[in-house]
Amino acid sequence: MAYQLDHVVVWVADPVRSLDFYRQVLGLEPVRAEEYAAGQAPFISVRLGPGTILDLTPLTAAPALNAVPGAAGTAGNLLNHICLAMPEAEFEALHERLVTGGHRTTPYLKDLFGARGNAPRAFYFGDPDGNVFEARYYE
Repeated sequence: MAYQLDHVVVWVADPVRSLDFYRQVLGLEPVRAEEYAAGQAPFISVRLGPGTILDLTPLTAAPALNAVPGAAGTAGNLLNHICLAMPEAEFEALHERLVTGGHRTTPYLKDLFGARGNAPRAFYFGDPDGNVFEARYYE
């Protein structure tokens, strides 16, 4: 059986502020930003690939999601990290944008295991809300 990742909810204080980071630094395209601004959507998403998005969900929505039967205490928590795989050239360009923009990154790490085996290099960085991401490429 092969599943595909559809979306991940990323908790943020201000979706519009967060969208600036995800669009300008990570280069991700917004989804439903205009609908959010018009009050027609509860959050903004950014597209990772053709079938995968990150939902930039405001922390103010956590109480309602915690009220779903069986979900008490699950909403509003940060994940350990989300790993983004990309071609090597995009990996290098992302690292440059982060460093140039004054965002902290870890030193390069080598041979980290993931969904497609070992990645030659990877690094970690955070978004403005403290969500941690790993960037990597595969050969």
